[in-house]
Amino acid sequence: MHTLQTTPTPPTGMNSFSVTESAAARINTLKALEGKEVLRFRISVKGGGCSGFQYDFSLDDSAPAEGDMVVAKDGAEVVIDDVSLGIIAGSTLDYTEDLSHAGFEIKNPNATASCGCGNSFSVAF
Repeated sequence: MHTLQTTPTPPTGMNSFSVTESAAARINTLKALEGKEVLRFRISVKGGGCSGFQYDFSLDDSAPAEGDMVVAKDGAEVVIDDVSLGIIAGSTLDYTEDLSHAGFEIKNPNATASCGCGNSFSVAF
């Protein structure tokens, strides 16, 4: 298991991933609502969607698997499997709220195209 502690300036490189304060705060709110001290936010990339890939977000209390990256920020833990990390390396997890939308968003510099709803994307290999 790789562990990366996020800092105000996210690390650079192939295996970097950062979490904003807003995303960490929302994950901590969800943990409190579930009443669980140990609850991890998991990110994976699956094939599908109108652009080729789509993000899958889940919350659970299972331990990270061998090869998973764990990014911790302000008490929140984000787990990314090694295959998905290859597609979203260098990205940032954010949480935004406005009048029309509230939700988690991956700001992925590797995405070459995305659909209108922002749930699917494509990358060039």
